[in-house]
Amino acid sequence: MIAVLLLIAFLAGLVFRRLGYPPLLGFLLAGFAAHEAGVGDIETIRPLADLGITLLLFTIGLKLNLRELAQVQVWGTATAHMLIAVVLTVPVILLVGFLIPALRMESHAAAWALAFALSFSSTVFAVKIIEERGEGAALHAEIAIGILIIQDLFAVCFLVLTADRMPSPWALGLLALPFLRPVLTSLLNRAGHGELLVLFGVATAIGAYELFELVHLKGGLGALLIGILLGPAEKSSELYKSLLSLKDLFLIGFFLQIGFFGLPSPEMLLVALALSLLIFLRPLIYYFLLVGFGLRARTAFVAGFSLFNYSEFGLIVGAIAVGTGMLSPEWLTTLALAMALSLFIATPFNTKVHDLYGRFAALLHRFERKERLEREQLLGLGNAEIVVLGMGRVGVGAYKTLRERYGDVVVGVEENLDKAKKLAGEGYRCIPGDASDYDFWMDAGLAKRRMLLVSLSNHRENLYVVDMAKRFDYRGVLAVISRYPDHKAELEGLGCVTYNLYAEAGHGFAEHVLRELEQPAAP
Repeated sequence: MIAVLLLIAFLAGLVFRRLGYPPLLGFLLAGFAAHEAGVGDIETIRPLADLGITLLLFTIGLKLNLRELAQVQVWGTATAHMLIAVVLTVPVILLVGFLIPALRMESHAAAWALAFALSFSSTVFAVKIIEERGEGAALHAEIAIGILIIQDLFAVCFLVLTADRMPSPWALGLLALPFLRPVLTSLLNRAGHGELLVLFGVATAIGAYELFELVHLKGGLGALLIGILLGPAEKSSELYKSLLSLKDLFLIGFFLQIGFFGLPSPEMLLVALALSLLIFLRPLIYYFLLVGFGLRARTAFVAGFSLFNYSEFGLIVGAIAVGTGMLSPEWLTTLALAMALSLFIATPFNTKVHDLYGRFAALLHRFERKERLEREQLLGLGNAEIVVLGMGRVGVGAYKTLRERYGDVVVGVEENLDKAKKLAGEGYRCIPGDASDYDFWMDAGLAKRRMLLVSLSNHRENLYVVDMAKRFDYRGVLAVISRYPDHKAELEGLGCVTYNLYAEAGHGFAEHVLRELEQPAAP
């Protein structure tokens, strides 16, 4: 049955991809279709989903900087939004219970617990959307993921307080985990670059998950914390990249399992729709909170839309409440459908979020504070005629070559603030900036430069920069890297000069060797 289920998921994902939407919508629909057709069951899929979520939290930990969670823009926004969302949702839940007897609450406490669960956003969805846009290093992604981590910590506290059993006294032994870092780092360094590296990552994530479950704590928290411990390691970035495809594969199980809660009655369908309509308030609340904490309109807008959905945590709380008799079983099906609908609603908005911002930028700027955070200051490009957008390995290599030929008119732009500062400290003329930022294009005058080299890690982000260049009527040379022949053909069709990173790597390598041979031997 699992083979048939995966085939259905593949075909549904392929259809949505052809329609221009992320495949995850197809996976959601495949879950409902498979359930109605009697193909598979939730117990078959749950292990895949659990492994996907475990690897997701582990990889988040590898990239997470704990200082990010200490920012008031993160914990303050997460806390304030939770309070506002709960207060707005409780009356709706009580009204639903009054109108539909099958969904009536046994107590007001159940309504507050359910509203608390519905105040959270889906970590799985947000990270997936951010990765598909190739914006993991952007400030808005950092803020959104930080808020999600704070929400996960609230969730852990809730689960501990409502659990039938308290954490084991042995849980105190977990405080010794930091002392394992040298051992784990040594093993990571010895794992090489192939299958042993992947095996190390999977085993470490699952081991931490099971260790926390053993002492009656949330296993996902263990995967997250062990990832944070390994984050400073030199090979953590390579480990992160090696697990991406595996994590994405198992996360398909998460989206499939939502459909296996089944379809509700017409009355409960209306309730799910009503709950789905409530999430339209979510980006607005996040926007005004984040702008109030000193973020730019664009950062607040994009971060808010990344959190524009309901969380899987609502299903966990719903299952607990049903088990204790606080909620009727019908609520669980209603919550599953509300979550699925929220993802269907949020996906097209997130796909077009940059276009939406460009359309409403003038209006959104009115609510910005005059004082901006230091890292939100937009820097100029000075006399730059050639701009390298994306200072990864390819971007840095292009920068060096162009700098040798054209001199001081070459500038690099890197969206990762720490990396931009590091490159600037090493003597590169590099400034922090996001190539897909409408405001950055306006303030830096990118459209006036003679040549733009786009060297970003994600094809969709590269395409968005090309679209932005056309929107600003860019008339210079627009060069973009590609990784696959179909990507190269698409970029050439848009009038770009393209360089296939893989197909033409040998040519670049040969040129480098020839230059070395032409140099006189050292005395």
